[in-house]
Amino acid sequence: MAPSWWGRDARANGVSGIGGGGTPVVVKMENPNWSISEVAASEVAAPGSPAGTGGGKAGRGKNARQITWVLLLRAHRAAGRLTGAASAALAVAAAARRRVAAGRTDSDAAPGESTALRTRFYGCIRVFLFLSLLLLAVEVAAYLQGWHLSLEEEVDAGLQAVDGLFAAAYAAWMRARLDYLAPPLQFLTNACVVLFLVQSVDRIVLCLGCFWIRLKGIKPVPLAAADKEDVEAGPEDFPMVLVQMPMCNEREVYQQSIGAVCSLDWPRSNFLVQVLDDSDDATTSALIKEEVEKWQREGVRIVYRHRVIRDGYKAGNLKSAMNCSYVKDYEFVVIFDADFQPQADFLKRTVPHFKGKDDVGLVQARWSFVNKDENLLTRLQNINLCFHFEVEQQVNGAFLNFFGFNGTAGVWRIKALEESGGWMERTTVEDMDIAVRAHLKGWKFLFLNDVECQCELPESYEAYRKQQHRWHSGPMQLFRLCFVDIIKSKIGFWKKFNLIFLFFLLRKLILPFYSFTLFCVILPMTMFVPEAELPAWVVCYIPATMSILNILPAPKSFPFIVPYLLFENTMSVTKFNAMISGLFQLGSAYEWVVTKKSGRSSEGDLLALVEKHSKQQRVGSAPNLDTLTKEESNLKKDTKKKKHNRIYRKELALSFLLLTAAARSLLSAQGIHFYFLLFQGVSFLVVGLDLIGEQVDL
Repeated sequence: MAPSWWGRDARANGVSGIGGGGTPVVVKMENPNWSISEVAASEVAAPGSPAGTGGGKAGRGKNARQITWVLLLRAHRAAGRLTGAASAALAVAAAARRRVAAGRTDSDAAPGESTALRTRFYGCIRVFLFLSLLLLAVEVAAYLQGWHLSLEEEVDAGLQAVDGLFAAAYAAWMRARLDYLAPPLQFLTNACVVLFLVQSVDRIVLCLGCFWIRLKGIKPVPLAAADKEDVEAGPEDFPMVLVQMPMCNEREVYQQSIGAVCSLDWPRSNFLVQVLDDSDDATTSALIKEEVEKWQREGVRIVYRHRVIRDGYKAGNLKSAMNCSYVKDYEFVVIFDADFQPQADFLKRTVPHFKGKDDVGLVQARWSFVNKDENLLTRLQNINLCFHFEVEQQVNGAFLNFFGFNGTAGVWRIKALEESGGWMERTTVEDMDIAVRAHLKGWKFLFLNDVECQCELPESYEAYRKQQHRWHSGPMQLFRLCFVDIIKSKIGFWKKFNLIFLFFLLRKLILPFYSFTLFCVILPMTMFVPEAELPAWVVCYIPATMSILNILPAPKSFPFIVPYLLFENTMSVTKFNAMISGLFQLGSAYEWVVTKKSGRSSEGDLLALVEKHSKQQRVGSAPNLDTLTKEESNLKKDTKKKKHNRIYRKELALSFLLLTAAARSLLSAQGIHFYFLLFQGVSFLVVGLDLIGEQVDL
């Protein structure tokens, strides 16, 4: 039988068709393959006539068959989608089974990596998980006994009337929960909510500042640009620039990065490239040295420096290079990490901002990423870093003339470095260290949001986790070391307030603290101690709003807003662990692990490199696209054999804890809390099984 909507439309159109002198009736359908079906006017007759009744039945039967075919086609497509989803689920399950079978966990420490704090932290999570499972069993048993009334009714009327050891023990647990556990837990909850709101206000203020910058078109403008014709440009337009490229065992990226730096559009007599190699792999060092010699034959002023003893890691490497006697001949120094590939006009768009501004010590460019769409992990990182550069760095640079140096893609005035004490090896964030000391000396910073430098994002969770550990432990080390210097400095009160409260405490300490404590500790505990309440707007609405604000600088990433929110909470474990180790000077705070690179470069970049050097008639072997691509693929094969996915025990234990709390929330019918705990637990499970990021099949 045809659907009711068809019957109503057909009858209405049938009457109008007879009244209109034989106009055909057209029934439109949504499916493009069956969009129009036409009923002739002769088939439509007045109700009650024999011919009209027969024709109407025939027309309705014909269109009913067509609708049936449409529904069958849609069912076929839906079945195809379900099959695809089932195949993806089976693939994920197979990958998880391989992880478990392989037995590789994050307890397998890398050389020089400390696991003491990590083991203690994991032990605390295991104890918490065991207690939650025990409490869940108790609550389920009480629920089955019908003791799921309100607390006052249970204690005063229900449980007191029930005999038995279990009833007495449960009543005692209820009283202890009410009198001893709920008050301190509620106090901690309220404190974290206040911190959460303060941090949210800071985020909103930053977004308003970014909106104002866009509305007014505020951006740094150089007094003179170094893009004049050679006959017009004087020596003051092309000052002496030193370019430093620190690297360590980064065989995947050295060639394309050195090529990009040596191709900078700047008079060759006015800039020198230092390749600062800390590699302990003899083959990698030989390849880098060979590449440097190749460019030397091209006439590029480039030198190769290799340290046998890597004292101070990157800071020690830069400090050693600045001690060279010829550095005194240069006015500015540019730093590019091994995976950074600047555009040819990078110096012409950055160095002119120093002219006529003797108080400017740093000009920082933003990063762009060649592999931001490689996998889900890189997409989520891109959201974070787009907000960091577009909002945080740009707003702080425009209104405060201070921000944290990003360690690369920046131009320093050498005088500012020297007056600030130079590079120091006392922390793992030497870039932030020199930026804070330069700010205390009165130097101003400029951020150029429209000047980009390409680089890579970590594609594996292991590499990203180690990078984040260094980025969040170092600031706490630095805060302990420079707190007194900030207090004693001659900068204004509001600048001191910004440094201490906003820059260090709020964004480096409070953010990872409340994120982990509120969503990974307090929220599960409130499920087992329901007398302490966590409002739904804290669990859902405010985090969703903040996630929308974070994702605004990367609008194409809006489909990933839910994974982004869940993943940020998942990463709070690593960030909290790193923050504690840095704050209390624990062993893992001094770990320095070079972020693993994949050597990805777009085909367009390689073609441009080939075209440019074919025009220059480069001596030696010119870069060939096929050769470079082949070398890159071979290198990936060699590297892939050494990689493997791991199981991360803390994340896995927390996933079980959150899923247990989700099950407990069902007993109290807390809808939003249940869904949040469920999805957050699944997020921890995915990360714990290393199913996010690069997948290596061994």
